[in-house]
Parts: sequence; structure tokens; C-alpha cells
Amino acid sequence: MWGTLFNTAMIIGGTAIGAAFKRGIGDKFHTILMQAMGLAVLVLGANTAIQAMPHSKYPVLFLASLALGAVIGQALDLEARFDGLMHRRHAQSQLASGLATAILLFCIGTLSIVGPMQAALNRDYTFLFTNGTLDFITAIVLASTFGLGIMLAAPVLFTWQGSIYLLTLLLRGTISSALITELSVVGGVLIFASGVNLLGLTKISTLNLLPALAVPPVFFILMHFF
Repeated sequence: MWGTLFNTAMIIGGTAIGAAFKRGIGDKFHTILMQAMGLAVLVLGANTAIQAMPHSKYPVLFLASLALGAVIGQALDLEARFDGLMHRRHAQSQLASGLATAILLFCIGTLSIVGPMQAALNRDYTFLFTNGTLDFITAIVLASTFGLGIMLAAPVLFTWQGSIYLLTLLLRGTISSALITELSVVGGVLIFASGVNLLGLTKISTLNLLPALAVPPVFFILMHFF
């Protein structure tokens, strides 16, 4: 849980700093910080996928996972639903709008989902530390606009990541090293895609690709029975 505690603390700290800036953070500082984090996430995602791929026993599974995940995500239209939810939240009061935006940004993302799983399975907190740094910057920007109330997103994130962590621990005995490898490849690709978005190189619908993380577990379950 150390990674989740760090992530939560970063949101609290970022909110406190952001709330101290009554005029907001300048666009030039926000842009360069996002670029720095984009590069870090890009390298982290590529490194994760490349390290795991040589150990994969099913080298085309990640391709099938991404393809099926994309089809499922597109069919469910996750990206559009998320955008619609954000739009509706912005129509509410200022604080409610900012808080809802913060919760969605902090919780809905590959790092925030894969991170607790990696922590539970491998005691690897790299994803959560990276996510915490990203959330720290995001919290500063949001709190500089919406105020100290953004801090209420911290316990929501703690509950979200803590639930994923505990669920993964409970299922740890049923999760094989081969499954972890395949999840690492898919997760690494999705994290790389997040870095591409942060850098503004192109627009990848990462939310529509998130169902790809569910394909390897389903594949291994089917393999077990058949």
C-alpha cells in the first residue's frame, strides 16, 4: 500500500500548493511539466512492455488483447461516455465541477489501475510513484482554479486503488507468472499510449483500449478449462 499512500499524499500536497496560487499556474509551466511527465511515462511504458515480451509464451496475445479491447471499448464508447460525464460535471457548481473532474482524472487511467496490481503481485511501486507525480502536478493545476476542495479526491483515490490492491492480493494464488507477464506487456503498451497523449503527439483513445487488460485473464481462464 506504500505506493497508494504516496499517490494519496501527492494529491494532498499538490492541492495545498495549488490552493496557495490564487491566480493559477501559468500555461507555460503547465505545458513544460506535462511534457516532462509525458516523456517519463513514455519511457516507463516502453521499458515495461519490452522487458516482459521476451518472457511471453503467447507473443501474439498482446496484439489480440489490444484488438479485442479496442473493439469492446469502442462498442461501449467509453471515451465518449467519459467526455460526456466531464461535460455534465462542468455544468455544475465550480467546486463540484472541479472535484468530479479531479476524481475522474486521478482514478480512471492505466497507471492508477495497473499500479496497485503490480504493487500487490511484485511489490513494484514504480507505476504508483509515477502516477503520484502526475497527480501531484494535476492537483496543483486543479486546486489553483477550484481551491482546497480538490483535496477531497484523495480519499476517493485511496479507496479506489486500495480496493484493486486488496482484490489482487486475494486472487494472488490464482494468478500465474505467465498471466503477470501478459498483463505487463499490455499494460506497458497502454502506459506508452498515455505518454503519447501527454506529449500531444497524437490522440489515442486510451479509455477505449482499457478493456484490453481484461483479455489476458479471460484467455488464461479459458485455457484452464479447455
